[in-house]
Amino acid sequence: MGVVPHQRSTVRDLRRGNSAVVLWQLYFDGPASRQELSRLTGLSAGTVGNVVSDLIASGVVITAGSMDSDGGRPHVLLRVNPGYRSVIGVDVGETCVRVELFDLAMTLRAKVSYELAGGHDVEFVVDRVLAGIKAVCAEAGVSEGDVLGVGIGVSGVVEHGAEVLVHGQTFGWDAVPLERLLRAGTDLPLHIDNGAKNMGQAEMWFGAGRGCRHAVVVLIGSGVGASIITHGSTYRGVTSSAGEWGHTTVHVGGRRCRCGARGCLEAYVGAEAVLERYQEARRGRRRRGASEEAALAELLDAAERGGVAAEVLDETATYLGAGIANLINLFNPERIIVGGWAGLLLGSRLLAKITAAAAEHALDHPFAQTSIELGRLGPDAVAMGAATLPVEHFLATGGASAPSDRDRIAHRAGKRHDSA
Repeated sequence: MGVVPHQRSTVRDLRRGNSAVVLWQLYFDGPASRQELSRLTGLSAGTVGNVVSDLIASGVVITAGSMDSDGGRPHVLLRVNPGYRSVIGVDVGETCVRVELFDLAMTLRAKVSYELAGGHDVEFVVDRVLAGIKAVCAEAGVSEGDVLGVGIGVSGVVEHGAEVLVHGQTFGWDAVPLERLLRAGTDLPLHIDNGAKNMGQAEMWFGAGRGCRHAVVVLIGSGVGASIITHGSTYRGVTSSAGEWGHTTVHVGGRRCRCGARGCLEAYVGAEAVLERYQEARRGRRRRGASEEAALAELLDAAERGGVAAEVLDETATYLGAGIANLINLFNPERIIVGGWAGLLLGSRLLAKITAAAAEHALDHPFAQTSIELGRLGPDAVAMGAATLPVEHFLATGGASAPSDRDRIAHRAGKRHDSA
């Protein structure tokens, strides 16, 4: 008798695994017919039919027209239902907290942002994230019970252990228990990761990395980071700190970085550092009230006329190219994708110079196998990437739904009872 629960669990796990295989295929390669799904997944026609029936009954999958077959009835096409649930992505950036709500097709439904003019006080950031979740749900007319989860991208190292801890040295965060702090204000499932890794997943799923198995997606904003993709998966390292590319040394004894070290790549190509170098070179000050984005755009325009601005940007392209050459020599990727708001601004004007500098500093053979491209998802790709985290969990669990409103109300009531 003791074996029966184990057998039931095994059958349930097998069904969920089959559902996950079908869902992954439909999500990225749909619409597709049952016959195509059987061929693409290697599952039998009977298994695919059972899985699809369950997914249609639960509303996860819907029909999407039909296609002619080689004789007989047309094949019905299937797709993941974009309106089945929503997901939320949060970007805790250098200058603002951005919160966005998407449907399952990653169509943006609502967004809000809050400036961080006073810095990154943990309580204030937590308050803004929670306020943003409520705001986007209200704007989109979505109840929290219809949200699969919230993905959150932050700067620094995100340690996934007994609890999620954020080590954000440039924010002044030391082992901040961000998930626990947010949990006090929401019962939604939370998925927290480094912002560059989130952006990397978005570009690999929907942008310049599609179809690529080995890539490095670099994020250049005020700071600098990277997501390293090997065999289609994000490389994390022992404590998930892999990808801190901005803190690799490009000039021994060089400029002081925000992390406290000297000569980091970020101290030469991060937007904050580029603007500081420009101000030092011209012995001037940034226009009062101008954002980093506006100031960098003005610098790029000034460089069109030559002079100090052009010299600073030429040096920036050289350092950035050398940093990319290091990635090529270390990881031998098929593709380097340059993203982040500052990366896209710099790349739009300097990509040829950056590529030339990479060629000069990289080994010939691996460089010849690598393309260097701009990201395709725009400057807000971190929030979109964060929103892919609950989608990833949803697909991997075969479409298991988030807890219902009733479940959450019961959970909250239980917590109140426990604390009484």
